Formats: sequence, structure tokens, C-alpha cells
Amino acid sequence: MSSTTAFYSGLSGMAANSRTIEVVGNNIANANTNAFKSSRAVFSNMFGRTLSIGTAPGDTSGGTNPSQIGFGVKIAGTQRSMVGGAISPTGDGRDLAIDGNGFFTVESGGQTLYTRAGGFRQNSAGDLATITGQRLLGYGVDESYQIQRGTLTGISIPIGELTIAEASTVTRFSGNLNAGGVAGTRGSEITLGGSATAGFSLIAGATVPPSGSNVLETTSLLTEIETPAAPGSGTPLFVAGQSIEIAGAQRGGTTLPTSALAISSSTTVQDLMDFITRALGLHDTGSPNPDGNTPGVALDPATGILTVVGNTGTANAIALDGSDLRLLNADASLAGTPFVPTSIAEADGESVRTSFIVYDSLGQPVQVEMAMVLESKGDLGTTWRYYVDSRDTSAGASGPDTRIATGTVSFDTNGRLLTTAPIGVVIDRSGTGADPVLAFDIDLQDDAGEVTALADDGSAIAAVYRDGSPIGTLADFGIGSDGIVTGLFTNGLTRTLGQVALAMFRNAEGLVDLGSNLFTVGANSGPAVEAAPGEMGAGSIVSGALELSNVDLGQEFINMITASTGYSASSRVVRTADDLIQQLLLIGR
Repeated sequence: MSSTTAFYSGLSGMAANSRTIEVVGNNIANANTNAFKSSRAVFSNMFGRTLSIGTAPGDTSGGTNPSQIGFGVKIAGTQRSMVGGAISPTGDGRDLAIDGNGFFTVESGGQTLYTRAGGFRQNSAGDLATITGQRLLGYGVDESYQIQRGTLTGISIPIGELTIAEASTVTRFSGNLNAGGVAGTRGSEITLGGSATAGFSLIAGATVPPSGSNVLETTSLLTEIETPAAPGSGTPLFVAGQSIEIAGAQRGGTTLPTSALAISSSTTVQDLMDFITRALGLHDTGSPNPDGNTPGVALDPATGILTVVGNTGTANAIALDGSDLRLLNADASLAGTPFVPTSIAEADGESVRTSFIVYDSLGQPVQVEMAMVLESKGDLGTTWRYYVDSRDTSAGASGPDTRIATGTVSFDTNGRLLTTAPIGVVIDRSGTGADPVLAFDIDLQDDAGEVTALADDGSAIAAVYRDGSPIGTLADFGIGSDGIVTGLFTNGLTRTLGQVALAMFRNAEGLVDLGSNLFTVGANSGPAVEAAPGEMGAGSIVSGALELSNVDLGQEFINMITASTGYSASSRVVRTADDLIQQLLLIGR
């Protein structure tokens, strides 16, 4: 009966419009939900009866159209609008918004989920996580803080916990070397004897006797040197178990580190000479000084006097007193001062000495000194010799060998550097816990400045830049539009901590809404394709902001009015059908 059919058609309209009200109500309720995506109900009609499928036109008649009567309306489905909402700044760098396509990838309990709501905060482990506990995933970094793509991992920002240090690789200098100064001709010359006038000699019957008329040789044993205070007594000056200490000696006005030589029954005069050379930092330049003396310690076997010859340049001048050379007993008590130094010549030559700090792989400071000495002048310019020393080299049994490197650099007649290659420096850091090799360059010329050699009142150079740093703690971070998380440490270093990754879908509307702003892969969404922000069509990251809901309240109110009107109209159809049936019943009374 047609009236009965009208009942069900009106009922379907009421049901469909009622469902629309549900969708509109949900949209309006989430108008202030971050990154919420609004939906709409889509209607489709229902065909119930086909009275005629129609006829084709003929030679004598026109065609007829199909005759069909529907049974009402149904909800074909809902469509989610994935249009991005407005981006609102929050000022908190942990809040992230996506400007464009893509979803944040989060993980919880081994399940991978997706969201556009970027209100992340750090958990107790330092990982960025949603308010409901899902960890934000992205690309991690290796030990060199290089981004490693391919495997997603949690984005960790352990403020106040992560520490870092960096070894130095380069130091840059600037300044001027006084080309108007005097080229160095000699170094300090100091004799070491048993007294002011006499040298050392051996006891009678020494197991390693000198040859000919010599009184002492480099192969002589220290324990067989006779005490100068009692010649002919056969009393040895040194005894096995004692040690010779150099403390308080100076080079270029800087006090040298303390060094000690342990005396055994096999310690020779040559061992003593090598020890003094090392302790005073006397560099082997490969050739004698211009005055003919070779830097180092020499022995006159005929007199038993040791002669210390320093390197040229006033910055290499050696100051050595008798109290600086001490003989200690096995219990570290003072046994005496067996050496009497006598200064024969002072070092000369225009020079300058400067010190600077570099850092090893653990961030430990390493002090380095560099002296520059005018070695020669000529028609092509000037030549300067550098001397690099460090008191922080690994100490051997006799103390550290401060000598690191020496060589020459040349300047043209305009005072410009001709030797463009940097000075390579390698410092032994064995036994410190750091990388045993600290290698860095001393650069005298770069884009920011250079060392020149022009006439001036004096030489002055200084380190104006060096990389490397002491230990620092992660203090802050920032996230760029490409999703790269950059950490700022208290020592001034910045390092990449990771990169936020975005998930792309062929049909984002096919994702299944799980609530709490979370989605999972649906049957019609296609698989997730991970990409860095800005790549493969993915949007960019806006840090310190959140995406708002894309609900248009004006449109939703209109939808609500039309749905309400449709519901009312459908209810009138039901009432009218009821009136018709009532009229039919009256006929039968």
C-alpha cells in the first residue's frame, strides 16, 4: 500500500537527518580540539520499485522514461575533511604543527599510530611524547651526530643530562712579527760543573773508565762520578736510588714543568744529558745556531764540564740556578745541589712567545706554547722559526717531554705569508683516558686574518680562534622547518639530536580514527610512506605552534539547521501518511 511505503520513506529521512545531527554535533564539540578533522554525512537515495524501465521511441510513437518510486534516503557514508587547520603560536618549542601534508608518527606498546596533534612533552626518559603517552618517532643520529635515515626511533631531548666534548682540530693566529728586529745568532749558553771552575770526574777504579786523558765520557756511569767536594776520596756523588730533579728552571720567562731522572746503577752521563735537554725543552733544529753551537747538552770529556746550549731568540732564553738542579734521596729528602751553573752567553734575536689552550677528546684543556724567532733576512723576505711546546704531553718516567714541533715559515718582502700550509701539531695524550693522539693545525693565514711580518716596535701574535670545547651539558634545543632537532650545549656547541619524520598516505581520508587525535592505517588509506619534512610532498614543521581544528562553525550551524528542517519535514510525511490511513479506516466504518 502506497501510504505504508510513505511511512518508511519518511522514517528513512528522519533517521538520515538524525545521523547528520550526530555528525554535526561531533564537529561542533571538537571545534577547540587541536588538529581535529571535521566530517560530513553523505546521503544517497534508495530505489525500491521500478514500475517501468521505459521504452524506446518508434516510428509512430515517442519513447517513455523509466517509472521508479524510491523508498527514501540512506547514509552512504561519512567523509572526513583533511584540510589543515589554522596554525596558532604557543611559544613552546616542544609544540609542533605541520604546515601541509603528512602526519606525525607515534608509537605506543609496539603499535604505530599517526596524529596531526603536535602537543608533545618530554617524559622521564627525555623522549618527546603525546599527552596520552605515545612516543614521537623520527630519525636518530650516530656517534658523530649524523642523521641516520631508514629506521624510526624515539626523538630524545635529555635536557640537563646529555653531555658532549670535542677535540680541537685547528687554531688560527693573527698579529705581526717584527721584521725590523735582529735575526737570532745564538742561544743561551750555560755550563754545569762540580764547582765554579771545575767539572766532574770519575772515581778511581771506575768499571767504565774514560779513555786517554779524558776525565768523563758520555758512557760513564753516574754512580761512578766522584764528589767534587772530596777529590781523590773515591766517594761517589750519586747513589743508585737517588734522583736528579729540575724544578724552577725558566725558558723565555716561563717556568718549565718539574722533571726528574731516577738514578740506577746503569744510568749514564748520556742519560743525564738527554734528561736535561728534554727538561729544558731544547729543540733539535737539524743544524747549529749561527754562532756554531748546536742546541742541546754537550760534554767536554777533558774537563768533565757539561754545556747547555739553547735555541736562538730571546723567547727561548734559559734561566737556570743551582737551586733548580737538586739531588733527592729515595725518601724525596734533599741530598744537595750538585751542579753549579755558569751563564756564558745570553740568547738573542727578535722573537715572541704566546700560549693558548686546545682540548682533547674528553674536553680536557691542553696548554700549548708557541715561540716565533726571526731566523734570517734576505732580498726575498724574512724567515721565522716556530717552536711548539706543551707541558700537558703524556709524562714518561722522567717527566713530560714538552717539545712538540719546530720548523720555518717564510714571508715575502711585503710581509705576506709565503708558507701557506698550516703547522701540523700532534700531542701525545696517552694514559689520560682521552684519544692518545691529539692532532690539530696551527693556521697562520685564513679568510678572517693572517700573521704578517712587517717592521714594528715588537712582535705580537695571538690565537684568535680555535675549535674544540670542554665538556658541556644540553641546555636547550630547537626544531627547524625540516624537522631537524638541534641541541645547544653549555659549552657553546650545537649538535643534531635527530629529525622528526612525517608519514604520507595516498588516501589520508581512509585512515581509521581511534580517538585521542590518533589514527591507524585503514583498508583504503594505503600504507604509510615515511619522509623528511619538505620531501616527497610532505609539509614543513612549525615549531612553537599547534594546528587548530578545521571545523567551520558557521557551516556546521547551517548543516544543523538543514538537517533539523529535513528531520521535521520527514516527520510531516509520516504524519500525513498516518492521516491518509485514518481516512481510509473511516470509509470502512
